[in-house]
Amino acid sequence: MLEQIRMWMKQRRAGALGSHDFAHLPTAKVAGDQKLSESRLIVLDLETTGLHHGKDQVIAIGAVAITGMVIHLEDQFDLILRRPELDISETVLIHGIGPEALTQGHETEDALLHLLEWMDGDPILAYHSAFDQRFLEKTLRHSLGYSQNHTWMDVAELLPAIFPDARTGGRSLDNWVDFFNLEVSERHHAAADALATAELTLVALNKAQKQGVTTMAELNTKLRYYRRLQNMHRF
Repeated sequence: MLEQIRMWMKQRRAGALGSHDFAHLPTAKVAGDQKLSESRLIVLDLETTGLHHGKDQVIAIGAVAITGMVIHLEDQFDLILRRPELDISETVLIHGIGPEALTQGHETEDALLHLLEWMDGDPILAYHSAFDQRFLEKTLRHSLGYSQNHTWMDVAELLPAIFPDARTGGRSLDNWVDFFNLEVSERHHAAADALATAELTLVALNKAQKQGVTTMAELNTKLRYYRRLQNMHRF
């Protein structure tokens, strides 16, 4: 399984993306009465030049789709953006994306249009989603003038909401991966982190369905309730 993932990521890092129809991009979908068992969900992870969304930039995008409660390896997204002008000296040791990769990457506008078409307006999940949401929305706005509001859900909230008694030893992605004994091919690589997050998401969604959460709206309600409890505990 891990070798298949490595081969897939190697194949995806090259090649042209093709043409796009900017005037007819998919409309963002609202989380309503769609059944979890029938929905397509986008699990996304970004690599950036740093942690400050005001000054730092996106350099790589990785994502995988969950469709019908199954991860299909052929339905993934993994692109490095062509950003040779950016200074990645402070983060290259973390994500491993060097100047050569940024010089040979995909044109930003083309990559973003491809991403939007591939996502097809489906709800987006990410671990600590506020980080990815801020960076992606800024990049879409500055590069494409795109400002549709997509549905986002935070897997860092979903997991403790569904598994409130889990003793993970921390709140990081690695803590949850270790707790469920998952295998991860790489870390701090956008596509690999997205896949790990997707596997954790599936674990949570399967448990949620057993708890009676069967639709996107009910999942949103579960997360809102969890956030209210967390806010109450702060006082």
